[in-house]
Amino acid sequence: MEVVIVPDAAAGGELIAEAMAQLLRRKPDALLGVATGSTPLPVYQALAAQVRAGAVETARARIAQLDEYVGLPAEHPESYRSVLRREVLEPLGIGMDSFLGPDGTAEDVQAACAAYDRALAAAGGVDLQLLGIGTDGHIGFNEPCSSLASRTRIKTLTEQTRVDNARFFDGEIEQVPHHVITQGIGTILEARHLVLLATGEGKADAVAATVEGPVAAVCPASALQLHPHATVVVDEAAASKLKLADYFRHTFANKPEWQGI
Repeated sequence: MEVVIVPDAAAGGELIAEAMAQLLRRKPDALLGVATGSTPLPVYQALAAQVRAGAVETARARIAQLDEYVGLPAEHPESYRSVLRREVLEPLGIGMDSFLGPDGTAEDVQAACAAYDRALAAAGGVDLQLLGIGTDGHIGFNEPCSSLASRTRIKTLTEQTRVDNARFFDGEIEQVPHHVITQGIGTILEARHLVLLATGEGKADAVAATVEGPVAAVCPASALQLHPHATVVVDEAAASKLKLADYFRHTFANKPEWQGI
């Protein structure tokens, strides 16, 4: 995988947004896989700025959801569908008719999971999937020891993940659902380009395990080592535990500009 060390979160956002913009210029109807949370916000903000400036056109772009709470109504302000509408679709001028996501309110959740995998395949697959990473190395809601071949499925959230997400529910963990639908690691690996963004010292151990550790289910993000086009973008703090940091800086600094990420 390629590791790119940037000065800060804003620089990471600009770099990834430009990669998305270049993709959309080559393929205007590209399917972009997006993640929620605070980490990817600089990406969406930078890409929206390009749209406002007329540097990229998004009229035909499509958006695919990485995960969704189970049992939370789609119109709930903290459902991931609502969050992505506010943070991604509306700023980019993309309508909900160009959005793909699992049905977290389905009576048959397992059937909804299988249906979402089929929908992604029918749409031609995800062209670029943006990922965050948990402090324990999870991607999507694939917690440690998730199968590296897993498909979209229902998962039970760990108590720590519910504690982490309580900030989006007025600090009340009781409001955080216990279950989610998440793309499995096997599903995620089918995207043509995987881009993981990590910022802050709290992610340093997980980044090191992902990039330099063994491929192991205990660190789900380490599965990115198996992908032919995976890019890990980290700020200096998140890169602080990387033994090969100087090598990564050297290779990116000397990379042909036309290659992008």
